[in-house]
Amino acid sequence: WVFLWEKGYQETDSVVSSVTTKVKGVTLTNTSTLGARIWDVADYVIPPQEENTVFVMTNVILTLNQRQGHCPELPDDKTECKVKNNCVPGYVSTHSNGIQTGECVPYNSHIKTCEVFAWCPVEDDYHIPKPAFLKEAENFTILVKNNIWYPKFNFSKRNILPNINSTYLKNCIYDSQTDPFCPIFRLGKIVEAAGQNFQEMAVEGGVMALQINWDCNLDRAASHCVPKYSFRRLDNKDSAHTVSPGYNFRFAKYYKDSNGTESRTLVKAYGIRFDIIVFGKAGKFDIIPTMINIGSGLALFGMATVLCDIVVLYCMKKKYYYREKKYKYVEDYEL
Repeated sequence: WVFLWEKGYQETDSVVSSVTTKVKGVTLTNTSTLGARIWDVADYVIPPQEENTVFVMTNVILTLNQRQGHCPELPDDKTECKVKNNCVPGYVSTHSNGIQTGECVPYNSHIKTCEVFAWCPVEDDYHIPKPAFLKEAENFTILVKNNIWYPKFNFSKRNILPNINSTYLKNCIYDSQTDPFCPIFRLGKIVEAAGQNFQEMAVEGGVMALQINWDCNLDRAASHCVPKYSFRRLDNKDSAHTVSPGYNFRFAKYYKDSNGTESRTLVKAYGIRFDIIVFGKAGKFDIIPTMINIGSGLALFGMATVLCDIVVLYCMKKKYYYREKKYKYVEDYEL
């Protein structure tokens, strides 16, 4: 077990890794608010570069042309009002979009809400677009470039293997059966391989893990040291716990007109964050662990007789019979 299965004759080292990514894909949307619009990598990969992670926006709520000013707050139990006295000047709650002015103003023809000093109009995120705004994101691809190093053995390699040429790299898509070493992954296939539905996940977002395993036996040729890819969903998807699901965040794009008036487009981005997790270990023959494990094995053989004696002399039914055969009692003739 120690020598053959656990390779007790080898010295081991943990992997040191670096990861870079590149996403590709273009999609078209056509809505009454935005009209026909092309979305490319600069629009849906936010931010452009992260460490071992890439976020792809799949759904979005846009609030266009916001300016600082006075406007009605979104209606809820704490902001709806009938008269001015229902609103408290300077009041701010955890979920406020601004600071209340103390006025009660019409939100629409049926409801009045407290006026706030905020970026107006305030964002309305009660209704998430379904299906996802960028539902074609499942056809986007991500190129993962991974360099690994085992410092103890001064061994380095990358997941774009030596036999991969430019022509193959431009046309391949990872498949566990036909293309297990292609470093280009289709986003829909990543989610599918983890047992999830991409279109469902795209609505509210989530977190996926792209795992790269580098377990290498360096007593063999370097060509046998290859990456193994696996996928799983990291955020909890449980139908019994639906509070604050998925993954989203906000950011804004700011503008100034010719008069110097500042405005912005507020973006609430839903999407899938892909975490690239690299792990593994390498082993190579070394005389020191070999001798240590041989010594430990010999010591265990010496313990074997002691353990057997304990079992047969104290645990078995015929322990008295064994004791009579093991020990011989002699008389003391001097007495």
